[in-house]
Amino acid sequence: MLDPELLERITARRAELDDLEAQLTEQLTKVRSERDELAVAERVLERVSEEIAGERGSASPSPGQVAGRAVMLVPHRGPETQETMLPPAYQRILNVVREAGGPVTARQVGETLGVDVSVKSKLEPLRGKLLRLTDRGWLRKQPDGRFTTRL
Repeated sequence: MLDPELLERITARRAELDDLEAQLTEQLTKVRSERDELAVAERVLERVSEEIAGERGSASPSPGQVAGRAVMLVPHRGPETQETMLPPAYQRILNVVREAGGPVTARQVGETLGVDVSVKSKLEPLRGKLLRLTDRGWLRKQPDGRFTTRL
């Protein structure tokens, strides 16, 4: 004869394990779904990165038009891109940052170049050039806003 208390304990434990199995099955389904999403995201990222690299590799500096004047755009830094391809003003900025020997602010670059740094409207175009050099891979901007050369 079976002990009714023991049968009740077995039944309760079986119910607990059934609940746990259902939870784990649901969790496993979510993990597999997220893993599949990450695999898709990784493939998309690789494809987009290849496209961007191809565009950058084929992009050569070309003159643009600003107020009817031909101006040279700042090219992306790459293995074939020489610093001499930059407009002279940008080359001077790079030299100032390089010669500083450490991170510099836009104000420090402006002072070295002879810009009136007390007037914000004269400093902002310089800051724009520093950011353009950063965006194109010539400089690196630190979290505190100072600029350094790329290694």
